[in-house]
Amino acid sequence: MNQPGQKLCRMLDRLTERSANFALYRLPWTDNPTLVLQENNTTTILNGLNELNGRYGFVIAPFQKTKTHPVVLIRPDKIIQGWENIEKALSTIPENETISDKQPVFHEETTGHNKNDYQNAFKRFIVPLQEKRFQKLVLSRCSRQPLPNNFSPTAAFIRACNSYPRMMISLCHTPITGTWIGSSPEIILSGKGEKWHTVALAGTMPIEDEINLPEWNVKNQEEQAYVCRYLRDIIHAFDSDFTEEGPYTVRAGQVVHLKTDFYFRLSDTRKLGNLLKELHPTPAVCGLPKQETFDFILQNEGYDREYYSGIIGWINPDDETNLYVNLRCMRIKDKQILLFAGGGILASSNVNTEWEETVHKINTMQNIL
Repeated sequence: MNQPGQKLCRMLDRLTERSANFALYRLPWTDNPTLVLQENNTTTILNGLNELNGRYGFVIAPFQKTKTHPVVLIRPDKIIQGWENIEKALSTIPENETISDKQPVFHEETTGHNKNDYQNAFKRFIVPLQEKRFQKLVLSRCSRQPLPNNFSPTAAFIRACNSYPRMMISLCHTPITGTWIGSSPEIILSGKGEKWHTVALAGTMPIEDEINLPEWNVKNQEEQAYVCRYLRDIIHAFDSDFTEEGPYTVRAGQVVHLKTDFYFRLSDTRKLGNLLKELHPTPAVCGLPKQETFDFILQNEGYDREYYSGIIGWINPDDETNLYVNLRCMRIKDKQILLFAGGGILASSNVNTEWEETVHKINTMQNIL
């Protein structure tokens, strides 16, 4: 991706310091970024994913919807593609018409996790798996770090674009959510017209030799199989004649995953919110059975995931939709940064192996700092 001038970087960085509603994103294997800019500071808050039915704009939705972390939709008053056009658009809009000097509203603090915190949480998670109450649980954590001096969110976005061409890269800011930067490899829903696509992305190995990858072990194959079975059941209710491709190995930053593609048809695109409500959270970020493991995570993980492992991206029922699971992401606040990562836990999981998996995943965003 081409590097924009310092003037444009400063313009975009200033938006993250005020009450703007905007998203800058780049889809996989493309070069041109897209800016979705709302012209006023009133953030659109939705009560649930089903309220996305018939709407279009840029979505950022949490793992669990709460009063402090609601589903947010950025209204696309301006949709601008390419650095040159973005700079022209921002240069012609008076600042007081798009943003105010009011600082963003943040709510309760999410604390970081050290290895001891993670090990204690792992002990809580492994017991119900060994007792066969659950098939799978996803345990995540966050790492709190000081923000580098003179940090530029826009420059970090550009580094992520250049480092991770296979991923959807996003820089999103609203007064409600704060500032998030992410590089997600996982589609939750994409498509246009009647043709739609989702993926099962589960199973993780660090990259040591990209040419001669080791064989996937039983634990990773089982993890992928759980997600596939879940998606088959969901998709079958919308299209009984869907197609499936995979699993196969894909790279995502410093790790590789097992991936299976699902292609299906939708006759009514005005109800995408209903489908998203069924899909989210998938076993790739939650567990099985869905509701029981979701409740267990909220009670036992030990922190609020906020918008990590939620949904982020563009939705348009009348045209193209590209929505991703918000993985490999970080939240910026004041002089600190929160980096998020997680992994699937089965009864056979090893705590040290799982911890190292989160380290590799966090490094995906750590490397762009």
